[in-house]
Amino acid sequence: MSERVHRSVMNIKVGMFFYVLSLFLAFFSRKVFLDCLGAEFIGLTGMLMNIMSFLSVAELGIGTSIVYFLYKPLQEDNHQKINEVMSMLAFLYRCIGFIIGAGGLIISLFFPWWFGHLGTGLPLVYFAFFSFLATSMVGYIFNYRQLLVGANQRQYVVNAYFQTIALVQSIVQIILAYYYRNLYLWVVVGLVFTIIGCIVFNYRIRKEYPWLRISLKEGKANLKKHPEVLKKTRQIFVQRIKNFILYRSDEILVGMFVSVIQVAFYGNYTIITSKLNFLVNILSDGMNAGIGNLVAEGNDKNTMKVFWELTAIRFLIVGIVVFGLLLFLQPFIVCWFGTQYRLSDLIVYLLVFNIFIFLSRGVVEMFISAHGLFSDVWAAWAELFVNLAVTLCLAPFYGIVGILLGKIISVFFIAFFWKPYFLFSRGLHKSVTFYWKGMTPYYIIFACFVVITLLLRYYIIEPQVTTLLHLAVYAIVIYPLLLLFYFLALLVITRGMKYFVARKPTIYNKLKFLLHDEQ
Repeated sequence: MSERVHRSVMNIKVGMFFYVLSLFLAFFSRKVFLDCLGAEFIGLTGMLMNIMSFLSVAELGIGTSIVYFLYKPLQEDNHQKINEVMSMLAFLYRCIGFIIGAGGLIISLFFPWWFGHLGTGLPLVYFAFFSFLATSMVGYIFNYRQLLVGANQRQYVVNAYFQTIALVQSIVQIILAYYYRNLYLWVVVGLVFTIIGCIVFNYRIRKEYPWLRISLKEGKANLKKHPEVLKKTRQIFVQRIKNFILYRSDEILVGMFVSVIQVAFYGNYTIITSKLNFLVNILSDGMNAGIGNLVAEGNDKNTMKVFWELTAIRFLIVGIVVFGLLLFLQPFIVCWFGTQYRLSDLIVYLLVFNIFIFLSRGVVEMFISAHGLFSDVWAAWAELFVNLAVTLCLAPFYGIVGILLGKIISVFFIAFFWKPYFLFSRGLHKSVTFYWKGMTPYYIIFACFVVITLLLRYYIIEPQVTTLLHLAVYAIVIYPLLLLFYFLALLVITRGMKYFVARKPTIYNKLKFLLHDEQ
């Protein structure tokens, strides 16, 4: 196994381990927090965290552009070049941290108009927000070194430290919420654990990279020597604004157009979908640096082989996520939180379709990033303006449905048609027809299994499931069989899944009767 593949596998293994732990803890903690702290407070924290995400747009995409410039010196083990790049990153992130702090102070001036009617009171709103603001500033000013670890294909080190801290934090917050039901105490715990995580992680970095020398003064000077960094940053900036509006502004929009209470209700669904998205991101983050390294090698044949292999893996994962949500999301919400927290089926279908768009475009986006193709700024502007226009027109009348339609309509054509064309014409230098010939079987197979999934839900699961135990039994019996047949369909029909299975010769030989047509 090559070093690149070994590190990618390690990233995925460690990420999956912490994913399973955090998934269980997230559902348990959500129930405790709703019962002990109240839906209004949980909705409020959701909105405040989304505001913090908006402020983080000030990052401008600097991290993404810097990581791109780290791939080659890391491959060459050029410590001097790495120190130059990281010094630029340190200087820029220090500036970003203070910009976010100033932006937070300005936004907080409007809180009496936004949150003055809440029963929690404005003092708690300000206390929570400034705690979140301090947490964000600490991350930018002190934790920028994690980008070096990730670019070096060692994201598992970052995950091990920060996920462990996050798990311990959640456990402490659960215990304190259950026994004391103190909202201020819940907020303080988050800030304290952020500081602890920062100290511990940076100690480990100094041990792992003793040659790393950061100079803010040199970093500022190096920006003039490397104008391409700021050029790519400007290109990525619009992408970041667009991504925030499309994928991270839900709670803000629901709070504006519906209510803070509905933020908590909607959050019960998005905590599930975000954990599933996090699962996919574990795989993507584990492979991003490897793809960058692959593209840097310049082997076109191997690059295309890996592209189709990753496409097959991605569609297998998308099937796992989407089929699971369609089958079990509504029954789970009813059984775990109660019927009063259930939203309409239309909202669920739109939410799932939005997730499908987001996840299925992932491989194309990874290769675009690996090639450093950030110049299609117009596409991001188009998505952004269409999203805002549709949302502002529909959300006042249709609430959450209008918000989700805004996301879907704005993204669909860019994600499915423009981005593949952009990658294949500018990065891979092939006709986009080559892409569509390879992708069509994936979409046909996926659509057929969506129909099967909906039939299973309406005629088998919903009439029978009344408790979490019933839901678990049906999940154990039906879900693996559905996924098995889906995997076999991908294996028989698509070349990418054959490439993937061939990495395990033992399994490949046992399934060889399905693979008679091509190697």
